[in-house]
Amino acid sequence: MTNIKEFNELHFSKGLLILGNAWDLLSALILEKSGFKAIGTTSWGIANSLGYSDGELIDFERHLGIILMADNVKIPVTADIEAGYGETAEKIVDNVLRTADVGVAGINIEDSPKKQKGLRDLSQHCSLLLKIREALDYNGYEDFYINARTDTYFQKENPFPETVEREKAYVENGASGIFIPGITNYDEIKEITLNIGAPLNVLSLPGLTNGKELEEIGVKRFSFGNALTDKIIDLLEQDTARIVELNDTSHLYGN
Repeated sequence: MTNIKEFNELHFSKGLLILGNAWDLLSALILEKSGFKAIGTTSWGIANSLGYSDGELIDFERHLGIILMADNVKIPVTADIEAGYGETAEKIVDNVLRTADVGVAGINIEDSPKKQKGLRDLSQHCSLLLKIREALDYNGYEDFYINARTDTYFQKENPFPETVEREKAYVENGASGIFIPGITNYDEIKEITLNIGAPLNVLSLPGLTNGKELEEIGVKRFSFGNALTDKIIDLLEQDTARIVELNDTSHLYGN
C-alpha cells in the first residue's frame, strides 16, 4: 500500500485520526515511536525552529528540506504549506508538485494569503484547488490528500455561514478534506460534519481537547498544531533560566 492510499484510508477508518505535528526530523521520529499513525508538519513550529515567525518567511527550498522527514519515517506525512508560497496559481501548483515529489502523502493549504489582508476570493481559491488537483492527477499523484483550510474563524465576526459555503465549494473543486482551525462550538462542528461531505479536521484549542467527544460528533481528524513545540520551548526556557540563576545543572538529571 502506498503512503498516499494509507493516509486516505486513515480518514475513513474507525476512530479519530490524531496527527502528530512535527517541526523537524527528531520530533517526527519521536512522534512515530510514540504510536501516532500519521504526521502533519507545523509551519509555525518549523518557522520557530529556524528563528522566524510564521507566515511563509522561510525560503521554500529550505522548507522542502525539512519536509524530507517523510523519507525517514514509515508513517504517512502531510505537509503544511500555508497558502502555497506563491503569488500566482502557477507558482503554487508547482510548489505543490515539488512537495509531493519529496514523498509526502498530502498537503494542508489555506485560503488566507500572506501578502494581503483577508481571505482569497472564493472563486479564485476554488480555481486554485482545481488546478492543484488536476496537476497532481496528471503527474501520477492520484488521491494525494488536499486538506483545504479556511481561516474564516480567525477573520470573520460571524464565520459559520461563510465557512459552510467555502468548504462545500472547496470539496466540489478537488479538496479531499476540510480544516477549520478556530472552531470550538460543538453544535457548529456537528452540523458541518453532517453537511459538508468530506472528512473534517479541527485544531486542538483550550476547551477543545477531547478526541472521544470529537469523534462522537463526526470529526475525523484532529491536530494540535504548534501546541507541542510551544510547550517544549517553554520547558527549555524554564530549565535554561534555572541553570543561569542557580549556577547548577542538577535539575537536568532528576525525575
